[in-house]
Amino acid sequence: QVQLVESGGGLVQAGGSLRLSCAVSGRTVRDYHMGWFRQAPGKEREFVARISRRDDSTRHSDSVKDRFTISRDNAKNTVYLQMNSLKPEDTAVYYCAADSSWVTHMSPSNYEYWGQGTQVTVSS
Repeated sequence: QVQLVESGGGLVQAGGSLRLSCAVSGRTVRDYHMGWFRQAPGKEREFVARISRRDDSTRHSDSVKDRFTISRDNAKNTVYLQMNSLKPEDTAVYYCAADSSWVTHMSPSNYEYWGQGTQVTVSS
C-alpha cells in the first residue's frame, strides 16, 4: 500500500515562498509519475505540476509556470514543490498524487494514490 504524506504548507505573504514536501512510503517514488494538484474552496481540483517516472521530465500548469518547480529526491523517496512569487490566487489545499501508468497525465482521475493535502494561504 502506497502512502503519501504532504507537509510544508502554511500562511505566507504575497511574493513569498514555500516548499511543499510529499513523503512516499510503501513503494519507491521512482515507480510512479508524481503530481501536485490544488483545490480552492468552491472550485474543482486542478493540475499544478507533474514529474515523469521514466525520464524525469516535468510539466507545470500555465498559471504556475516560471514560479513553481516540481522535483524528486530518490534517496529520500520524496517529491517537492518549490513555490516562489506566491499570489493570493495560489491559496488552496495542495495534494500530492501518484500514477503508475506508462504515460503521464494531468487529469486527477488518472492518479491512483493521494495524500491528505496541506493548506497554503497567501495573504495580500
